[in-house]
Amino acid sequence: MTPKILIIGACGQIGSELTLTLRDIYGTSRVIASDIRKSNPELAASGPFEILDATDKEQIGSCIDKHGITDVYLMAAMLSATAEKYPDKAWDLNMNSLFHVLDFARDKKIKKVFWPSSIAVFGPGTPKEQTPQQTIMEPSTVYGISKLAGERWCEYYYKNYGVDVRSIRYPGLISWKTSPGGGTTDYAIDIYHQAIEKGSYECFLDENTTLPMMYMDDAIRATISLMQAESNSIKIRSSYNLSGVSFNPGELAKTIQKHIPGFSISYKPDFRQKIADSWPGSIDDSPARTQWGWKAGFDLEAITEEMLSNLNFSS
Repeated sequence: MTPKILIIGACGQIGSELTLTLRDIYGTSRVIASDIRKSNPELAASGPFEILDATDKEQIGSCIDKHGITDVYLMAAMLSATAEKYPDKAWDLNMNSLFHVLDFARDKKIKKVFWPSSIAVFGPGTPKEQTPQQTIMEPSTVYGISKLAGERWCEYYYKNYGVDVRSIRYPGLISWKTSPGGGTTDYAIDIYHQAIEKGSYECFLDENTTLPMMYMDDAIRATISLMQAESNSIKIRSSYNLSGVSFNPGELAKTIQKHIPGFSISYKPDFRQKIADSWPGSIDDSPARTQWGWKAGFDLEAITEEMLSNLNFSS
């Protein structure tokens, strides 16, 4: 059966590209984009779009009924750096939206749920290198706390109510199509824009802060692959570790300098440095690779070439 999909938070960094890809796969009419406002004109013009508040359960339910939705991708969230400024709002958005969607799945109004988690679930006590699927977590940020709580609730709803919920712990995501969205890893997007526009960049993280990253094309492919996998191959119902490539700002700057020799970078760490220091440097994603066939396609050099060429830089 071809799914009828609702994407909540479709105008966000991941949601915007995910929506267009899903429309290519399943057809425009079968993928309903929604967000609290129409902040992405291309998305709103390319297919069905609903104004939807992710914290309003009644609105979500009405939209599900109106369109005969089978699958919900809940992409709405307040990210790490922004959530530290507005903890109450972040908790309300990140948690209550999840409860609403899980409840609809529990009550058989929808069949399948995708919900994104993050490397923010890890904390200072987590093994830094090749962080395993199951390990000490202890997140130290509002965003991380909400994502860890969400993972436990996803597994709870699966075990107790049979909800077919699937999740990925995204690393930092890099895309040329959307602007930075308030995440600690978003320096890895802004740096390309600044390299082209100014020839220099002041980084809010230290030169040697190594973090797991992933090109957006890989993240979208992983998301759809997970949702298309047979249910019996999904052994983890909290959230899967997912790995792309790990690098630090200094290493990223060197790859840019190969294309823009005059590019310079300086460092002025701010409050986001403390957040980054609590996260892993690399991720062990062997369960995702063995259970549903995940494999990353972009390394750092390929990411830099893609970003600069698509942002219209000519070397």
